[in-house]
Amino acid sequence: MKISDKNIDEGKPFDWGRTSADYARFRDIYPQTFYNKIVNRKLCLYGQNVLDVGTGTGVIPRNLYRYGAKWTGTDISEEQIAQAQSLSKGMNIDYYAMPAENIAFPDHSFDVITACQCFWYFNHDKTMPRFYNMLKADGRILVLYMAWLPFEDEIAGASERLVLKYNPEWSGRDETIHPISIPDCYLEKFELVYQREFGISGYPSLCSFWSNFYYK
Repeated sequence: MKISDKNIDEGKPFDWGRTSADYARFRDIYPQTFYNKIVNRKLCLYGQNVLDVGTGTGVIPRNLYRYGAKWTGTDISEEQIAQAQSLSKGMNIDYYAMPAENIAFPDHSFDVITACQCFWYFNHDKTMPRFYNMLKADGRILVLYMAWLPFEDEIAGASERLVLKYNPEWSGRDETIHPISIPDCYLEKFELVYQREFGISGYPSLCSFWSNFYYK
């Protein structure tokens, strides 16, 4: 499914489904330190129901599955969901192909909602109230992002130069460490309780930016 955003590559449409096989093969990229920081915050553990929005090939549910939470993953791309289902064989994870704006699980279904590498693609005026209703009291939204920085890593820098050769106006250029931008509409229902940007030990050019919200 093609989607577009005026803030991303001047609104040129894109479709993750065209590269789902590559995502499945190469995109399971997060080191254990990344997951440790999640579970150390008492999130995505046994006894919790967790919804992973924009799940892609199910990287987050698959890698956190061993901590015992009951996982559900959604993604706008049917091809991504097909790869997630294939890679999750033997795991009790439910996957659904649907846009974030159309998610309609019952109220108070989830203890945690995660969104990794995808939060800025949502129409937040639509997703925020849905997330609020689907979360239980004291529920959490966990927003995650990781990137290799082109000014610190030779491969990342060379990759960016190649992209810019063919797409000089690429909106993902010049990435630096920064907090995730959270739209103001979330402040109507949620309060920021934790935010941190950090480099990962052993990955000098790999940085994670993440934020965690809970009910007021």
